Amino acid sequence: MIEIINNVQEIPPEYATIVDILRDRSFKMPHTQAFTFLEDGETQELTLTYYELDRRSRAVAAQLQAFGLSGERAILLYPPGLDYLIAFFGCLYAGVVAVPAYPPRNQRKTPRIQAITIDAQASVALTTTAMLPALQSVFTPDTQQGNFRWLTTDNAAQGLEDSWQQPAINGDTLAFLQYTSGSTGTPKGVMLSHGNLLHNAAVTYQLMEHSSSSKFVSWLPVYHDMGLIGGILQPLYGAFPCILMSPASFLQRPYRWLQAISRYKGTTSGGPNFAY
Repeated sequence: MIEIINNVQEIPPEYATIVDILRDRSFKMPHTQAFTFLEDGETQELTLTYYELDRRSRAVAAQLQAFGLSGERAILLYPPGLDYLIAFFGCLYAGVVAVPAYPPRNQRKTPRIQAITIDAQASVALTTTAMLPALQSVFTPDTQQGNFRWLTTDNAAQGLEDSWQQPAINGDTLAFLQYTSGSTGTPKGVMLSHGNLLHNAAVTYQLMEHSSSSKFVSWLPVYHDMGLIGGILQPLYGAFPCILMSPASFLQRPYRWLQAISRYKGTTSGGPNFAY
C-alpha cells in the first residue's frame, strides 16, 4: 500500500531495490499476469506472470554469477519482446549493471553500439541464440578485446534458477546505465541507482493516479528511458499489468496502438509527439 504523507510520496519500507519489488510480487501474486507481448502487434500473445519473470530472471542471474560478473556491466542486445525483460531483471538480480541498447542490423549501424560498449566498459553482451551469430559478425575486434564474452539467455538449463544467490545490493547500488540517442554526438551514459528508480516510480504512481486496477499499454522502445522506466518499471511498481508491442508494429499500422488500448482496456499509455 502506498502512503502519502503531507503530499510526499513514501516508498514502502520493504522495498530497497527493484529486485525487492519483483521478489515481493512473485511471492504474493505469483500467478498474476505481469507482462503481455503482442508478437504481431494485435492478438498473438506471449505472457509472463510475476513468478515466471522472477524464476527466469534468477536463472539469468545465476549464469552471470557463475561467470563472476557481479559488479560488471552487461550490454543488452535484444529484439522487442519478453526476453529483454528477463535479461534486464536478471542483471539486477545478479548485481550486474545493465546497459540497454538496440541490436545493430548491419555494419553501418554498429558505431553507436560499439561506442556504448566501450564507454560503459561492458565485459559481457547478452542476447538470444537466434541473434548471436549475426551480432558477432558485425562487432569489430576492438569491441571484444580483453575478457569480453557473449551470453545467450533464452536457453538456460531447467533448475538453474535454484543456484541464484541474493546479491549484496541496496538503494545506492547502480542499477543500469541509460545512454542518450547519440543523434547529435557520441552517446553519453547516465547512472541510475535502485534508489533513483524507486523514487521516480513512487512519484509517477502518485501523479498519474495509478492503482492496482490500472493497465499500461506501450509500444515504446524498452531500451529508452520512457519505454523502460515508464512502461516496464512503473507497472511492476504499481502491481498492474502491462501490454507491450514492438515499435515496428506501431509504425507499420498506428491503429494497433488504439486497438490494443481498447481490447485490453488500457488506462495509461503514451508516446512522443510524432506518434499523435
